[in-house]
Amino acid sequence: MTKILTGGVGKSEVVGAVTGLGLPGVEIVVSSDMDAAVLLRAGRADYFLGTCHTGAGASLGVLVGLLGAAACHTFGRSVPSGAQIEALLDEGKRVFGFAVDQIDAVAPALVRALAARTL
Repeated sequence: MTKILTGGVGKSEVVGAVTGLGLPGVEIVVSSDMDAAVLLRAGRADYFLGTCHTGAGASLGVLVGLLGAAACHTFGRSVPSGAQIEALLDEGKRVFGFAVDQIDAVAPALVRALAARTL
């Protein structure tokens, strides 16, 4: 089971986008930034998807501060390719930020890649 936490201004929309995929073995849970950092550090969650208006700051600020930049990546307002997502996962990234107006494109792509790694 892959446990994904989501937070930020578009957290409910991320839950809807991920749940709508119907991927087995994926659990998505709304979280605050602070709770997400604690759960990720303790190994009680696997990934965090954060959203804000630009995807570059508030979506990951607390998590970058508590988990370190090496675990985090922001897509900002861009939509990543599958190859970009795979490369970031290979680097060990577990925390991702993106703009709220990119949820429908970014969240499904990320979660499909995460789910494929647990099969």
